[in-house]
Amino acid sequence: MNPHSLNGKIALVTGGTQGIGLAAAKAFAEAGALVYLTGRRQAELDRAVAEIGERAIGVRADSSQLDDLDRLYEQIRAERGQLDVLYANAGGGSMLPLGAITEAHVDETFGRNVKGVIFTVQKALPLMKRGASIILAGSITSIQGTAAFSVYSASKAAVRNLARSWVLDLKEQGIRVNTLSPGPIRTPGLVELAGNDPVAQQGLVDYMTAQIPSGRIGQPLDVAQAALFLASDASTFINGIELYVDGGMAQV
Repeated sequence: MNPHSLNGKIALVTGGTQGIGLAAAKAFAEAGALVYLTGRRQAELDRAVAEIGERAIGVRADSSQLDDLDRLYEQIRAERGQLDVLYANAGGGSMLPLGAITEAHVDETFGRNVKGVIFTVQKALPLMKRGASIILAGSITSIQGTAAFSVYSASKAAVRNLARSWVLDLKEQGIRVNTLSPGPIRTPGLVELAGNDPVAQQGLVDYMTAQIPSGRIGQPLDVAQAALFLASDASTFINGIELYVDGGMAQV
């Protein structure tokens, strides 16, 4: 038996239309799961579902909007009645240095990365039974200082502690919670931190690559494979950890 199989399982990947989320949704589907994925833009959601195939179901939803989450989970309850794997991947952030940080910047970043994660998980619990796996999207920025990225970094540090605390809250239910923390992964969200200039984008990638002991930038599939491990029965005794997928960048 393949310990990484997700045959017969129902999975949800929030923010699953591109980058890491799309790669994880693909990996879950290829492992046998029926995968619900969310996105905020219908056209991107439709493209992602078409790319994954018949094991994918797209639901337009913004994870920071509680009404959207209620509608999402009602659909999963009505159609499948359960949820075995939740990858709370939706989120993001932008760069502003101290001195330029605005209230809107803080509200948006924490709304997406903290509030959204809290209620994505809390509202899923009635559908989850013993043995279910919850994966939270962390980041190596939670343990590193990064210029002009303090608000995003602080939000990811909060996510890490949510996992530590929730494993205690969910002890009796037998539901695992782990944090998956990528380093630099070549996604649209990463390169766009450098703006729209391709030369500046490549400069950012080259700068980050030079800091990675593995000698290359990460790819979405690198994170997806780690997510599949945490979702599967191969990790049934792994609970509350932070799994770094960073080529060693934050480890040296």
